Amino acid sequence: MAGYFFDTSALVKNYHPEVGTTKVEQILHEKGARYFISRLGVVETHSVLAQKVRTGVITESDYHLLRRRFLTDIANRIFNVVKTTGLYYQEAERQLNRYATARSLRTLDAIQLAVAVELRSKKRIDYFVCADDNLCKIAAMEGLSVINPEQS
Repeated sequence: MAGYFFDTSALVKNYHPEVGTTKVEQILHEKGARYFISRLGVVETHSVLAQKVRTGVITESDYHLLRRRFLTDIANRIFNVVKTTGLYYQEAERQLNRYATARSLRTLDAIQLAVAVELRSKKRIDYFVCADDNLCKIAAMEGLSVINPEQS
């Protein structure tokens, strides 16, 4: 039974069609798989959907529909939501010290990565699903098996 952690860059592809949506849908239909997102990912998903309204990609009514669908998936436990506690902030600081200057690791990406690294260490996930090339490279450097739905 495979475990997957979704970064927001990949997660939103389940709610709005774009490059990589088909791969995300394939993963989410895998029998017996477990899916994880961070609490930060919940907040980021709302932000990404709102940005799509501001940029004219979707309408405001689409936003409300997609947001409800996302929250329903969480309520139905499609995704296990991991609380972002102090433990993850310490790991994120370590990663920022290691990758921020040379690899441009950003704060919120470091927190997402910290959650994934911890879940992997507990053998709860097998794959980090992410559509951000830079974060994918850093995740691989941290020993995660990465799936970029835009390249699969």
